[in-house]
Amino acid sequence: MARKIRDIMTGSPTSVSPELDIVTVARAMRDEDIGAVLVAEGDEMKGLVTDRDLVIRGLAAGGDPKDVKIGGLASRATATIGPDDSVDKAAQLMRERAVRRLPVVEDGRPVGIVSIGDLAVERDTDSALADISASRPNT
Repeated sequence: MARKIRDIMTGSPTSVSPELDIVTVARAMRDEDIGAVLVAEGDEMKGLVTDRDLVIRGLAAGGDPKDVKIGGLASRATATIGPDDSVDKAAQLMRERAVRRLPVVEDGRPVGIVSIGDLAVERDTDSALADISASRPNT
């Protein structure tokens, strides 16, 4: 069983500029088969955007999706974790902050993302969430 975040995180997270429109970001998520991207300017992380954010905060708000900038939809990363932190610490942070994903930051730079699904696969292999998280995505 992994004890550190680096053992279970998704490395090399996709980062996008806050100036990109939601259509471009949605296509990147589709093409990379991911549900979240970091919003960053250079190495400075500004926040996180999920596929749900694109729909709820972007499309449902109306307007032309090509005019909606992703920076306006991003949730500020209120919590981050380090790659050498424990899986238990990640679970505690997710519980306290009611978040499903944590950016993994090392030396001030984003190096990965750890999700609640990653924790489920690691800590509770018999759970439905672990089964869903470990399966191949629908196409």
